[in-house]
Amino acid sequence: MKNKLLTSGLVYSTDSGRMCPQCRQLQAQCSCRSAAVRPAGDGIVRVSRQTKGRAGKGVTLVAGLELDDAALIALGKQLKTACCSGGTVKSGVIEVQGDHVERVMDLLKAQGRSVKRSGG
Repeated sequence: MKNKLLTSGLVYSTDSGRMCPQCRQLQAQCSCRSAAVRPAGDGIVRVSRQTKGRAGKGVTLVAGLELDDAALIALGKQLKTACCSGGTVKSGVIEVQGDHVERVMDLLKAQGRSVKRSGG
């Protein structure tokens, strides 16, 4: 019975708020979730168009960039500006609203990146 109590972790404290059950730190100071590593790519940037889960609205996805977060956000801003569109950067993938696959591919090729169209 004692071992079972040791494996259960505190998930909320009225004094400090939500706690991480693995490292038992505050969620804002959690060390186990911040260590998430992106998968290593093959050096090819893949550009695709997706409508799944977006109520039929198209989004251009740019994946496979081996950049840090700040450089990825800067490149995302540059692509969104060139396409006159909105978008975001989520988990290492740049999303640009609308169907801008050809324009994004041309911009990335002009920067000297190896680009392929992905998907249908």
